[in-house]
Amino acid sequence: MTVPAPDLGRSGAVLQGYALVAASFLMWGGIGALVRYSTMPASALNVLRMVIGSLIVAAVFARRETLAEVRRADVWPLVLIMGAFSSCTILLFFVAIRLTDVAVGMFLLFTAPVYVALLAPRFMHQRPDRIVYPALLIALAGMATILLPGIFGAEKVSAAGIACGVASGILYACYALVTKRLLRRARSTTVALGEMALDAVFLLPLAAWQVVGAGYDFTRNDWIAGLALGVLCTAIPYVLYAEGLQRIRVEHASILGYLEPVSAPFYALLLLGEAPSTATIAGGALIVVAGVLVVVFGRPETPGLELPT
Repeated sequence: MTVPAPDLGRSGAVLQGYALVAASFLMWGGIGALVRYSTMPASALNVLRMVIGSLIVAAVFARRETLAEVRRADVWPLVLIMGAFSSCTILLFFVAIRLTDVAVGMFLLFTAPVYVALLAPRFMHQRPDRIVYPALLIALAGMATILLPGIFGAEKVSAAGIACGVASGILYACYALVTKRLLRRARSTTVALGEMALDAVFLLPLAAWQVVGAGYDFTRNDWIAGLALGVLCTAIPYVLYAEGLQRIRVEHASILGYLEPVSAPFYALLLLGEAPSTATIAGGALIVVAGVLVVVFGRPETPGLELPT
């Protein structure tokens, strides 16, 4: 395969897009460590962080124009679909790791970039980017290097869990594609706010059932984790991701998404004192290489698609 020459003339906005998307995934990498810091049911913790995040973003960015934008006929159906895909991905991922294992669930969830790479050219009406495929193979190899020890050591693997994991990967890809389409019609802050609010609404019934049914009492650690998640792993990265995704190809963003599981062990080291393994470091290096490939050699978005103002 011939590797295209690097696009040395790409705009600062595009480079900023890569930086913003990478930063968002690096911040999302802290979710696992903060969830483990709390004993609250994961669904309730997700609702808490989404509520906190949406309130912060609404306080800073919500204007009359935001409500008017959401009510547009070409925007609100996509916002609902995006929220449904996002919340269903979260729920199915939770089910997958409960029925199988965290490593198995993570690996199946992060098959999403494969589906994005296959579907994006047709869905986004632009030419395929040849560098995506070798970069994706390298990223998958890195992901496998990190997770294979856990996959082989999994104590329970059920067909239902595998099915939920596969479905979570497919829905994650659908979420990314719909979000990219939506960002051609709406501002990044509108999209981020809509996703957080809908995630909270869609996950609330399960969270209420788990908290009330178990008679769970909130602890000090729960509030600390919820606040940290709401600010550092929700409000800020959701806006950064949406703003960055407006500027770059969705295939490239999905490959940069592998930075999230790469950064997770380093948050575990920082917050929980758990040192990353050699396999984690080696796999992380491969994923970084994949990210560099799409940033340096990736084909830019099809010209003529203006960002919303």
